[in-house]
Amino acid sequence: MLSSLARVYPVLGLCGGYALVMLFNPVRRALGDGFRCIGRYKRIWITFALLGFGYFVFQFATFTPIRNWADLDPSQIISLPHWYWPRFTEVWRETPLPALEGVAGIFDNATTTYPLSVVAAVFMLVNWRGLHGALLRALWKRYRFGGYLIYLILLLSALASLLKPIVFWRLPEWSGLVPAPGLLRISATVDASAFIFEYLLGVYIQVYLITVCLAWIKGVSFEEGELFRFAMRRFSYVLEWAGIVVAVSTLIVRLPLVLAYFTNIPGVLDYLPIARVLMSGLIIAFCSVQISLALHNETLLEAMRAHAQFVRQNGGRLGWFLIICGVHFFGIMICDAVIRSAIADRLGALFLWKFSFAFLRGIVTGWLLASWVCLFRQCETHRVNQEKWIQY
Repeated sequence: MLSSLARVYPVLGLCGGYALVMLFNPVRRALGDGFRCIGRYKRIWITFALLGFGYFVFQFATFTPIRNWADLDPSQIISLPHWYWPRFTEVWRETPLPALEGVAGIFDNATTTYPLSVVAAVFMLVNWRGLHGALLRALWKRYRFGGYLIYLILLLSALASLLKPIVFWRLPEWSGLVPAPGLLRISATVDASAFIFEYLLGVYIQVYLITVCLAWIKGVSFEEGELFRFAMRRFSYVLEWAGIVVAVSTLIVRLPLVLAYFTNIPGVLDYLPIARVLMSGLIIAFCSVQISLALHNETLLEAMRAHAQFVRQNGGRLGWFLIICGVHFFGIMICDAVIRSAIADRLGALFLWKFSFAFLRGIVTGWLLASWVCLFRQCETHRVNQEKWIQY
């Protein structure tokens, strides 16, 4: 009995502390509005859930050794009481970095778009809903002749994204035509090129969802195709900041990995966690730049100045929002690490859990993104201390 109570009390204390933080923090109004927003427009969290589930299916099909259909038997869950559940101290070390990247994603690109980016590349090339034409017009109006260079980079990276699954699928069969080091160099180059389109697609999706949240805040209705094209026009302004993020990410994360296939770079993988922390830190340090560009059609320099002013005037509320984001992402990452460790080699149970986790993360990410838009608008229009909630 004492042993059971010793386990229950920490859980009760944790839940009580969480409830106090959520009820009495200074950004609770924005968090409540975020919930109402994703309740009204479920596409916000469903988009993140579908992209996350698509990436999990790709990983599951590529890296999980399925010997027969019995490996996917859902009845494996029946043995749940007999699973070995690891302690917090055994798994927590693998969660801070993914949690940090989750927080940074709220202000930049909250999800991995591959392999659904392949479908998006096809849609872009066939001018689905006029988005290709809207992109060209927006780039010309925003950057003039420089827009053609940006368009060329986007087009080449979209083609690389189309080639990426083909290259990885046919790689073993090409081993007789090209030496193994050459195949690895080709695949690494294609992957690095496709990353540009995959990242920018994620940024466009984020800008689109920000505009959906803004439409909810303002209480306006919209036609779906028009909103897609409207988001594309706003995306052309966000491209300035996204280009900096792509350049820094390529320089400190992607380029060393690609060069490792051409020359000997000792311990290249050892520096990858540090590079990921630096990228997340950069994005969080300039957290309001993306949303400022998306909502105001301003220059990058103006957005930087607005960000500095935003932090000076609302540093406390921004800090609380970052803490709440960190708590939620750390919590779901801990759940993922514990349950994956307990599942071990039960592939059926693993599939069901990752399916559930994709939707859990999609809901949390969609809620926090909507809450961020609400908080930014409240701080920006000096309505933080108003008690009136958004009802619809």
